[in-house]
Amino acid sequence: MLRPRPSRRTRDEFVDYTQSWERPASMEPELGFRPWASDDEPPSHSMPALAAAHVVNGFGDDDLSRAFHRGMFRAYFVDNRTISLTEVQADVAEAAGLDRVAFLDRLATDRGDAIETVIAEHDQANDQGITAVPTVVIADVVAVPGAQDADTYLRLIDRVVELRAAS
Repeated sequence: MLRPRPSRRTRDEFVDYTQSWERPASMEPELGFRPWASDDEPPSHSMPALAAAHVVNGFGDDDLSRAFHRGMFRAYFVDNRTISLTEVQADVAEAAGLDRVAFLDRLATDRGDAIETVIAEHDQANDQGITAVPTVVIADVVAVPGAQDADTYLRLIDRVVELRAAS
């Protein structure tokens, strides 16, 4: 079972690690990417940000959830903000169009349930053999781990369609 733990990397190791993301990040230029260049500490772990995303999803507004998701990506991968901090999550929620106080209130009351949901989703993915982030599962047939270019996904989708047509 997944249990959050602080990063074991030093800040310098984390900076070096983020430089390895430049190639996959170049495949999606609309999201933007910059290796960690902030004086802020890197996020302690992903659980706080994932729980915050579940809390935002609980408001029941898909557009808001998408805006929060994209905002968190930008905060982390472009602005190099520490998205494990509640203050940063609240900034992103507010920029996405959510009332800051409403977000913070809901986060305070629902964080525990959101964490349990994240853990359950992680365990379910592990049970299905998924261990990489990201992993895209195509038609419940092919799991594609890691960041891939669009042509790779198109080839795999075409192959799944061919296999289904042949059966």
